[in-house]
Amino acid sequence: MNPIPYGRQQITEEDIEAVVQTLHADYLTQGPRIPEFEEAFADYVGAAYAVAVSNGTAALHLCTLALGVQPGDKVITTPITFAASANCVRYCGGEVVFADIDPNTYLLDINQVRQLLEAAPKGTYKGIIPVDFAGRAVDLEAFRKLADTYDMWIIEDACHAPGGYFMDKQGREQRCGNGNFANLAIFSFHPVKHIAAGEGGMITTNSRELYEKLLMLRTHGITKKQECYKNDTTFATGTDAEEYPGWYMEMQLLGFNYRLTDIQAALGRSQLQRAEAGITRRHEIAQRYEKAFEKAPFVNGQSGFMKSHAYHLYILEVNNRLGLYNHLRAKNIFAQIHYIPCHLMPYYRDRGWREGDLPHAEQYYKSCISLPIFPGLSVEEQKFVIQTIFAFYEPS
Repeated sequence: MNPIPYGRQQITEEDIEAVVQTLHADYLTQGPRIPEFEEAFADYVGAAYAVAVSNGTAALHLCTLALGVQPGDKVITTPITFAASANCVRYCGGEVVFADIDPNTYLLDINQVRQLLEAAPKGTYKGIIPVDFAGRAVDLEAFRKLADTYDMWIIEDACHAPGGYFMDKQGREQRCGNGNFANLAIFSFHPVKHIAAGEGGMITTNSRELYEKLLMLRTHGITKKQECYKNDTTFATGTDAEEYPGWYMEMQLLGFNYRLTDIQAALGRSQLQRAEAGITRRHEIAQRYEKAFEKAPFVNGQSGFMKSHAYHLYILEVNNRLGLYNHLRAKNIFAQIHYIPCHLMPYYRDRGWREGDLPHAEQYYKSCISLPIFPGLSVEEQKFVIQTIFAFYEPS
């Protein structure tokens, strides 16, 4: 059997043609493919605005900048996530406060967050960064209500969950990143994600003010909109002309070069057209895993099938995780572990976090393993994965 990774991009001839057309066009960056992708993505998730950036980490950084995180500001997030979900706060000098997960959903536990907020004076915490971990959507309606009580903002890390959703109190689908509850949401276009652009990220919001700020922050803090200029035309032209010259622009914020290229945007938009088909395929794979392992004695917990789940990952909690991991690798199956709890990374240990601080997250880490799940995974490959796992635990 050829190597089977836990995730893999799927590139079609249509994707290749989209990139080739861009390579033959006038712009490789800062061209028309960027707004085309942004508009299509905003429409897909149901948000008013979308801003394409160089990667998901850049998206998180720009969100914390746009929301004004200052040195010493405390922001709450989950320990079961990629480090960037926490690190973006540190980029601005803020302090990361981890709250434990719900052991049944693996998501940030709102009750743990509430306890933190109730134990401190109002204003102690500035924001919350919940993560749609593995593709399961956080109940942002509940988090929004809690955040509003304490005058806090929300950044939704939806990197795992384009196409995922939760049901609000009115029984309506609320798609991840739609901007109805979070101030800002972010996505990633890394090759193992639902939409692959090589690298890349997207920020979505329903706030015009934040949208305009993000546009400047991703491009060195520069604007070319005349209505926003602060210097007058006399300075801009060196004469008494009443109009700004074509070359003029202003840097008004300390921003970054976090732009996406037209090449990546073309690939991303092409992939976006297959997003729903990809979700359907991931659901088929997840259901097959669910049926195979639902009564397995070596399984302590599993993702559980949900129609609203985007299934970036399919996770089992198992006995002898290390043994299974090594056995799978020996059979060319490259399962992965998501994630080592952030608070126990040496950087955050150095900031005072210790084992025992977040027991649910730490217990989850001891037994979790992510199985291969991606649209190109064949039925035969998945059967081989399942058979290999059972062979490890129940050798004939």
